[in-house]
Amino acid sequence: MMKVFGSIVGLALLLVSAQCLLPPSKDDLSQISLLGMKYLDKQIENAISGVKEMKTVMERSGEDHEKFLSTLEKTTQQKEDALKAAQEMETKLSEEQEVCNGTMQSLWEECKPCLKNTCIKYYSRTCSSGAGLVGRQLEEVLNRTSPFSIWINGENMDVLEREDQEQSWRFQNLEERYSNVADGVDSIFIDSMRVFDRMRSLNPPMFPSPYRMPSIWGQGERANERAERAKAGEAHSRVVRSPLKDPDFHGFHNMFAPMMDMAWNIFGSMGPFMDADANFDINPSEEGSVNEDVVVTKPSGMTCREIRRNSAGCIKLRGECEKCVAIQDIDCSGKKPLTGPLKEELEQALAMAEKFTQEYNKQLRRFEEQMSNTSSLLDLFSKQFGWVSALANNTDTKDGIFKIETVMSKDTEDPEKPGDTTVSVQLFNTPAMTFSVPGDITWNDPKFSEVVAQEALDRYKQTTVVVK
Repeated sequence: MMKVFGSIVGLALLLVSAQCLLPPSKDDLSQISLLGMKYLDKQIENAISGVKEMKTVMERSGEDHEKFLSTLEKTTQQKEDALKAAQEMETKLSEEQEVCNGTMQSLWEECKPCLKNTCIKYYSRTCSSGAGLVGRQLEEVLNRTSPFSIWINGENMDVLEREDQEQSWRFQNLEERYSNVADGVDSIFIDSMRVFDRMRSLNPPMFPSPYRMPSIWGQGERANERAERAKAGEAHSRVVRSPLKDPDFHGFHNMFAPMMDMAWNIFGSMGPFMDADANFDINPSEEGSVNEDVVVTKPSGMTCREIRRNSAGCIKLRGECEKCVAIQDIDCSGKKPLTGPLKEELEQALAMAEKFTQEYNKQLRRFEEQMSNTSSLLDLFSKQFGWVSALANNTDTKDGIFKIETVMSKDTEDPEKPGDTTVSVQLFNTPAMTFSVPGDITWNDPKFSEVVAQEALDRYKQTTVVVK
């Protein structure tokens, strides 16, 4: 009796094993494909929702951008007014000292070499290199500087005007980068909407209408301008080209990282235009030596780095030179230009110009930091969900978006260690792909279709979307 029972059990196990190795029928493949398609529908729907959130983040950034432009425009006007007033006061002061121009120029020619030599002397005491460069730069500055201006408290007008030009360049650069990010997000969003429309036509229950989405162009005056350009065809080539298809695209954050580096390089050369409470403590390097770029040189009160980048700061050493001191006491036909009201008015105008120049820099930095953070968040969305935009031209297939064509299970001698299953899959309109599924997940397992669909989708992302 026991022998008969054992034979029956063995036969049953053999039948079960044989059944597991039988390939699926055509109907089975259709059913597995349908389940896989439903799984992919959910993945696509989730990705489109992720792109929607990505677009919403960019719209909120657009609101911040509008506020930034409004504030910056006000600061720009205040800065320009102050610069204009300073230029007018400087012109009037120059006219007063023309009466005694000969005497002043004579003193000035003796003052300049003294200033240069004094600057190099103090610089060389603290800073190990660059004295020759500082001397040449200072000589060029002094040759462009009027004699009386060295006794005007405040930044040199030439420096203020140069900083004004650099700020204009940085603003234009920032706007261009912002537009590139906004256009990139727009293109991903628009392509994703094309996918949504196509998927809704293929499977209405899975993609019900209406599917709420944010405005394509965002909000605000600048967003309206971009929408109008697109309607006129001006922005067409930029909007429809998804950055994810561009091999030179390395993420949205990368668009701002180089700019932040350039910004700090420029800020480092501004000296007085940085925050008034900037801290220049002496910090030792890893080897224990002092970093001379943060050591304050006395009596100029500037660091080695600041003097190398803005040698005009050496003018603060004017009191060390007798001929320079004599300039402020020159009597021009009963007038002393450097002790009259015009000097005070010029210094006030320069102070206002410096104030608004510094405020302008703070506003640029603040928005750059905001966009640096925003672009990092956009990259997270893009890496997780941006792949769906690449389907814009890949969902037009006759047999649906997903089809399992063949399933081949490998036979093994040990029924407890089944062999892997080889599957051939057609996803979207790409060439068929073949890969293996672990043997412990048989083709009639409900998880089989999801595992195959996810693997096919992962491979599609790697071969179709530019992965950074």
